[in-house]
Amino acid sequence: MATPTTARPIKNPKLRFNWIVSDFFRWSVGRWRELRAKISGRGYYCSVLAGDDDYNLTINSDLTVSCNCQDTDGSGHIGDLRKNTFEEIFFGPTAQHFRDELAKGNVPIPTCARCAMRPLPASGVAPKPHLPDRGIMLENTVRCNVDCIGCAREGAANIRTSKQMTLAELTQMGELVARLGMKQLFYLNLGEPFLSPNICQELPILRRQNPNCRIVVSTNGVLLNTDAKREAALSLSHILFSVHGINHEMLDRYMRRSNFEKAYEAMKAMVAYRDARGQKLPVLEWKYVLFNWNDHPKTIARAIEMAREIGVDIISFWPTHNPFYGSSWRWHLGGFKNVGVPCWKGREVILRPENIPTDVIH
Repeated sequence: MATPTTARPIKNPKLRFNWIVSDFFRWSVGRWRELRAKISGRGYYCSVLAGDDDYNLTINSDLTVSCNCQDTDGSGHIGDLRKNTFEEIFFGPTAQHFRDELAKGNVPIPTCARCAMRPLPASGVAPKPHLPDRGIMLENTVRCNVDCIGCAREGAANIRTSKQMTLAELTQMGELVARLGMKQLFYLNLGEPFLSPNICQELPILRRQNPNCRIVVSTNGVLLNTDAKREAALSLSHILFSVHGINHEMLDRYMRRSNFEKAYEAMKAMVAYRDARGQKLPVLEWKYVLFNWNDHPKTIARAIEMAREIGVDIISFWPTHNPFYGSSWRWHLGGFKNVGVPCWKGREVILRPENIPTDVIH
């Protein structure tokens, strides 16, 4: 695997240093995994490229396909839907090269080190790849109204040949999701979905094409600000509102150019709009990423209280190491054991269990 570099055009020295550390960490983990494979004689396989992953496989805004959801430099591109079919891409030479390298114990791209690498079974033979049907990610736009310090979206935007899917392309992608029989569609990636000028048409189209699919959107909330958008959002199964703090000062330390009051009001208004129609879906979740500036017990207690006041169904707390200097030491020292229940995200507090489908994967 190549030595670590950072080609991200970041002028702020502190942020640039954060990405240098992040890149070096991924490189180090990759080298460790390669060493472990040599010692054990046992290689790896990728659950994404085996067709057994829920989340990472991504169709980008320019119809390129990435094997992971953090492909900010294009190293994870496995094909282009403007040139080949999905089947040709998934079983094509680039994807197969990644599979072969992993089976040898090599890490083909740095992102693999922190993604879906799995040790080969005891037989030493990787699972035979099959078309995925568990989940896929679809990026309608790579543009965003917010600048998160832990997001390398700018690098991805620089390599996208189209930063916004057309409505015709979106319709074709919805048909692809239906043809593959996807159980889950994550309508998100490195942009803000509600920044698309066509969002009020996109969401109903996807729902008509995929009536039984769990469709999930993640948003900073600021642009979910009209009844037309809220009506379109009723087509969704689950909305994650990324609001990382209980006031604007806290939020702005990570989500620059966001607005706490607007985001909080958007959650409140979406709850009221849904409830007024007697619906339980979409599930409305306040996603609260933990940093060392927003994780005090009194702050967390207030966040839960505020979530309850506006009627969201869930508030979840997500630990992170990005930026590395913002990592929540309270989380790592076990300070959240009494907050809600454990889940794959970290911890979650379910406030309105009557609105949570029994088959929802938390």
